[in-house]
Amino acid sequence: MRYLSAGSMKHNRTRPWCLCACSCCFRFDRPRPHDYKMARHSCSAHRAMSLFLHRRLSDMAFPLAALFFLVTARWCLQVAHAGRQVFDVMDFGAIADGETDDSKAFLRTWTKACASPGRPSVVVPKGEYRLHPVVFRGPCKGYMELRLAGVLRAPDDLAAFRGSHEWINFANVDGLLVTGGGTFDGRGASSWHLNECPRNPNCTPLPVSIKLGRVRNVTITGVTSLDSKFFHVIIIGSQDVAIHRVTIRAPRDSPNTDGVHIQASSNVRITDTAVATGDDCVSVGPGSADITVSGVSCGPGHGISVGSLGRRPGEQDVRGLRVSNCTFAGTANGVRIKTWRGGVRPGSIVSGLVFEDIVMRKVRNPIIIDQEYCPYSSISCRHESAQLPSVVKISDVKFKNIRGVSATQVAVKLSCSGANPCHGLELRDIDLSYVKRSVATESRCANVAGGIAGGTLVPPSCI
Repeated sequence: MRYLSAGSMKHNRTRPWCLCACSCCFRFDRPRPHDYKMARHSCSAHRAMSLFLHRRLSDMAFPLAALFFLVTARWCLQVAHAGRQVFDVMDFGAIADGETDDSKAFLRTWTKACASPGRPSVVVPKGEYRLHPVVFRGPCKGYMELRLAGVLRAPDDLAAFRGSHEWINFANVDGLLVTGGGTFDGRGASSWHLNECPRNPNCTPLPVSIKLGRVRNVTITGVTSLDSKFFHVIIIGSQDVAIHRVTIRAPRDSPNTDGVHIQASSNVRITDTAVATGDDCVSVGPGSADITVSGVSCGPGHGISVGSLGRRPGEQDVRGLRVSNCTFAGTANGVRIKTWRGGVRPGSIVSGLVFEDIVMRKVRNPIIIDQEYCPYSSISCRHESAQLPSVVKISDVKFKNIRGVSATQVAVKLSCSGANPCHGLELRDIDLSYVKRSVATESRCANVAGGIAGGTLVPPSCI
């Protein structure tokens, strides 16, 4: 635990909360309501105890009074020690000059904090920290906090990753808060020209900036992810994850810089987040369930996508996704489901999806189901297996209250699989005008086995 002297309190610009009975101060970077209550309650208890002693000391035996005071003081100390323990990376050898590799200092700090009970906090003050690939590994004894005020910078040279697939990896952690207003700078511009994945289906992906692997009860809020080499954030094999008020940025032409990719995870919430990248703002992969995306501004980018699915055998289903109150601006797609042609039976199932209360601003393909997805050259896509219809089954998908301006005349495209026609689609209150005001928008359907259409429908429904 890091105690603060009067001088260090001024230097750190933190507000000490003193437990008066104990005459000791603990630093709370952001005291919780529970912390305030503990402090007030402990001080009130001490005042009441002092008043009691003052009035009754003449009537009580001194040993009894002294014992009462000691017991109360001990309780007050226990309340104080229940506060957060602070572990500053500077105390563990970080240099923060933007050039020196601070990875070992960060790992030493994490290891010490991880072994501490309660709510230990790893603090990264303002400054620039060069980090090689690191794994912040659990399980930990307490609920971990990473309070990042500085800027973490990834290596420019891919050789520094030595086969690592991620830059910063949180693994097997149950209980984590990442916050503080700082930045994860992936330094992707130095590597994007080496990315072969947009052209080669058998490519080796570049490193992901942040991975949440096999974690639970994790919140990332109030930070920025900048210029990842590949995906910004990947959530895999995890439960109960919240991404809230995060900023994710990369240039429009940066390849495969998905904002948040979710796979084999459940109960994931992405809320009030701004994503501007060169690929999907949010992508939902196989094995995802109970996903919420709300209040996201997307653009530039490729939209919010389910998929791609059906490329590999044995993929798990996608069930339960709600995308609401989102805004798309200048994106290549709006809300999209994409599955590869062909595949190995039995295919996975996509069901229980709702896209509602969404605004489109000059968006290409605002509403699209594409079960003939193939992003590679015509030669690759003409491969024999790619000519077969998709084995993925899509059902129970609702598009509701989606409005704005389409950059393509076909504003609604529902292109389903000839082997597995879409069932249970719903279009309700769709109002999408074409960017050329004199031309009406259109909808196109293929292999849609019925559905529901109602309310305002611009363009007219093809269901």
